[in-house]
Amino acid sequence: MTEILNPMNTNATVWLLTLLSAFLVGMSKSGIKGIGMVTIPLMVYLYGAKASVGVLLPMLVFGDTMALINFHKSGKIKEIIRLFPFAATGIIAAVIVGNHINDKQFRDAIAVILLVSLFIMFLNELRGKKESLSDKLLFRSFFGITGGFATMIGNAAGPIFNLYILSMRLPKNSFIGTGAWFFFFLNIFKVPFHIFAWHTITPKTFHLDVLMIPGIIAGAYTGKYIVKFIPEKAYRYFIFTIIFLSSLMLLFK
Repeated sequence: MTEILNPMNTNATVWLLTLLSAFLVGMSKSGIKGIGMVTIPLMVYLYGAKASVGVLLPMLVFGDTMALINFHKSGKIKEIIRLFPFAATGIIAAVIVGNHINDKQFRDAIAVILLVSLFIMFLNELRGKKESLSDKLLFRSFFGITGGFATMIGNAAGPIFNLYILSMRLPKNSFIGTGAWFFFFLNIFKVPFHIFAWHTITPKTFHLDVLMIPGIIAGAYTGKYIVKFIPEKAYRYFIFTIIFLSSLMLLFK
């Protein structure tokens, strides 16, 4: 019975904190963007840097599925197709160098990139510019490759891709729906690399992820309920704030 409910043989505290992470994943996928970044340092603390990525990824896939159930009609598939080849390139590059990269140096670089990008986006918001920076090939390729690399190394690309989608100036539901479709395809693409190249998804880790599904569902519906009460402008600034805090978490972790 113990092996069924606790396949990783962890103590009760680790199990409950993993369930909390699942709940936050569900909230993040249903519209409370950025809050899922809290799970990254938490899971690293619980399972170790590389192993935590494999434990977290199936939770993210299920969270993406929940988000699609709620917001699939509002996604902009065209934007996903334009960005995905660059993201896939970043993922493949990360698979190749993943066993040799210095985790701290990479986290620091990503955090600096996020902060600079956030500053540019914030200036764009204040100036009221209406053009979408996602139309620029350099902007798209930079965020795609960087985000793909970051998502493979540590599932840490949420703020990067949220910045990219945010630059389209989409309505709230379109923002959530586009992100849901993109992260679903992105995370599914990563799964075989974790199973066959890095061996970070195993029968035991997947068993644990299945046990966490109720937490993800609870988080998804909680997030969907909360996001309805956030005004459009306040929602955009809320996302800016979450991305900023997530960047600091990466920088000072």
